[in-house]
Parts: sequence; structure tokens; C-alpha cells
Amino acid sequence: MTTPFTRRAALAAGFALALGAAAPAVAQQGQLIRIGVSPGPHAEILEKVKPLLAKQGVDLKIIEFSDYVVPNQALDAGELEANSFQNQPYLDNQVKDRGFKIESVGLTVNFPLGIYSSKYKSWAEVPDGATVAIQNDPTNGGRSLLLLQDKGVIKLKDGVGFKPTVADITANPKKLKIIEIEAAQTPRSLADVAAAAINTNYAVDAKIDPSSAILREDAKGPYVNLIAVRSADKDKPWVKTLLEAYHSPEIKAFVAERFKGAVLASW
Repeated sequence: MTTPFTRRAALAAGFALALGAAAPAVAQQGQLIRIGVSPGPHAEILEKVKPLLAKQGVDLKIIEFSDYVVPNQALDAGELEANSFQNQPYLDNQVKDRGFKIESVGLTVNFPLGIYSSKYKSWAEVPDGATVAIQNDPTNGGRSLLLLQDKGVIKLKDGVGFKPTVADITANPKKLKIIEIEAAQTPRSLADVAAAAINTNYAVDAKIDPSSAILREDAKGPYVNLIAVRSADKDKPWVKTLLEAYHSPEIKAFVAERFKGAVLASW
């Protein structure tokens, strides 16, 4: 991604992402779309979308963020035109908690969540009392707890929805110690814990093979990722152009070939 900042400096600089004075969106020719993404597959896919848009006179600027909060802040503040990194439950939670005026305009890909270990080859080998890391944001951490429940590792209170917390655990037969850390740090935690829940984009970025997960979500579910824009922009022509390029046969073929099932096209 080419911006006036380095990839990591984009996050450190907070909202100072505007390329000079951020001009309002213009009609198709010469349109600039600054899109925020998390590292890994989201960025790779949009690099393939970029030349398709260039043929239509659209300049796609891809800006990476290493967390799951700043891309929505930057979008809501008008420092991005779009972002591509989150699923609907996470977006709903962000809108509810932070009052962002942003919304989904189209689906992208699904990243089945996995539990990984650098110490054990299977979940059966994980000992009683072991430490397991999950993400510290409500949506992804809740998703990891639901995965552990689905695989029979823990039980949760009835009616917890998509955002259970550690406090909602009602049964933990292996007496696991579940710790919460930033999603971006979960791959690094593998050296210190028995296992960690890692979002696929962070696993791929850390050169972890998604097929090595010792527990893994089923492919279907509510966690398909999406492209979000400001609510005021949702009907603008460039949004349709962006989605058509993303949803093209070329991109679907790239996802299938590049990620070998670890990332699934969801359109």
C-alpha cells in the first residue's frame, strides 16, 4: 500500500491519514478511494482489485492498520472512503458502542477462525490447566469462546448471543486459564501459551498455515467479512464500482488459488 506514511506509521499517526487536504469524492474519472485494511489477505485481495479499478479511472489507495479499532475511526472521520477488515457482528458492536455512521455495502470473504498451538499437534494433547489466549475485543473474543463451546471444550450461559465473555463460562472441565490479549498479538503469544485463538488474516500475516489449526470454525456462519463506507456515501457511484471490481470472476479465482480454502469468497 502506497501512502505518504509507511504502513505501520499509518497506525501510529492515528488519524493523520489524509493525503494533504482530503478532497471530497468526485465522479468516476479521477476518483480516489482510500480503503483501510488489516494486514494479510484483505490487503492482498485489494492489491488485485486495484488494477481492475484503475481501468475505470479509479485510484485505489490501500492503507494498512494493525488493529481493529482505528480503521472504523478513520472511516467515520472522513480520512478513508471505505474499509475492508471486519464482519457484521463486529461492525454492529462498533456502531452501537461508538456511534459511528458507517455501514456495510457488500460482502467479501470468510476467514474461519482457528485455535493454534506451537506446542501441541492436536487439541487432545492440550493438558488440563493450560493457558489459552483469545482476543480482547468483544466480538472476536466472543467468537473464540463460541468456537470452544462448539467443540465441547467449555459451556456458556444460554442466550449469550455473539458476544459472550469469560464471565459467561458455566463449565470448564479442563480448567483452562483463558487470557485476553489484542487480536494482532495472538500469533506472538504462541511462545507463551498452550494455544491461542488467531484470526486467519493475522495467522497468514505471521506465516502460520491456517490448515494447522488444532480447532477450527465451520465455514458457514455470521462472520463473513464486508466492505464498509460512511452511511452518507453508500449510494454514490464509486461504491458500486468498487463492489463490482471486488466481486469479479478474476478476484474469486485469485482467492481460491492463493488461499487454498483458508479464505473463502462469500459472494
